[in-house]
Amino acid sequence: MKPRNSGSVVRLAAPLRALAQRFSFLLLVLASIALMMVGRIDALSVDSARARVTDAFAPILDAISRPAATAAHVVESVVEVQNAFEENQRLKAENARLLQWKQAALRLEAENISLRSLLKATPEPSSSFITARVIAAPGSSFLRTLVVTAGRRDGVRKGQAAIAGSGLVGRVIEVGEWSARVLLLTDINTRIPVVLERSRQRAVMAGDNSDQTRLLYLPPEAPVQVGERVVTSGHGGQFPPGLPVGVVSSAGERGVRVQPNVDLSRVEHLQLVEFSLPGSEAEPSSESK
Repeated sequence: MKPRNSGSVVRLAAPLRALAQRFSFLLLVLASIALMMVGRIDALSVDSARARVTDAFAPILDAISRPAATAAHVVESVVEVQNAFEENQRLKAENARLLQWKQAALRLEAENISLRSLLKATPEPSSSFITARVIAAPGSSFLRTLVVTAGRRDGVRKGQAAIAGSGLVGRVIEVGEWSARVLLLTDINTRIPVVLERSRQRAVMAGDNSDQTRLLYLPPEAPVQVGERVVTSGHGGQFPPGLPVGVVSSAGERGVRVQPNVDLSRVEHLQLVEFSLPGSEAEPSSESK
């Protein structure tokens, strides 16, 4: 008797289940609309219910998120350890190279001191400098100069070298009480004795009011190479030897051109350097304008 009733219930429930599955989407849409309408009518109750649901599920969500966060933290820690290990290895190698260079520098310094004592070489001239800010570039097609915020009251005087960053920029030609004017390397009136660092070939670097300078009085057979560094030779007592000036940018039938180390159109600060050179008390006048 019981099995017969159970079969009857199953037969009656089957059409109902099929009907529910057929209209489930419509029922969900109607339920959503009903919830939206309730939210419009009684927003406070809906917000309160939403807050309660969120509070109820918050511990569950927190418990679920903890393993994922822990796993992400573990992965991040492993990556950081790997990066730290690689960085440590790189720094160890770099430190070893620097120690080798340090030992070589110390050895060369000791050798240099020993040779200087044997040759009774005179020490390098001492120097002092004043840092000044560029406030104007009153240049034109016929004039390449800069005006800086340092003058006679700061210890600036004519003939001092103007250096910016990685090289020589020019020299001071006019000094006021509060400002000074610097003649740039590229000015047509500039003449500086220089030497090519690799070949030791001497020349005179001259400006021509362009962005580059040219080398004069080079022998035709001089072994000039593009990229060779040009430094001051120290001749004439204007600048000490070894100040970087630029690099050879081209060498051909039209002469040798030098690209200054410093972009003279973007100079913002200068060091006005006083070198204690023999005969430096006399103010040069061959380039004064």
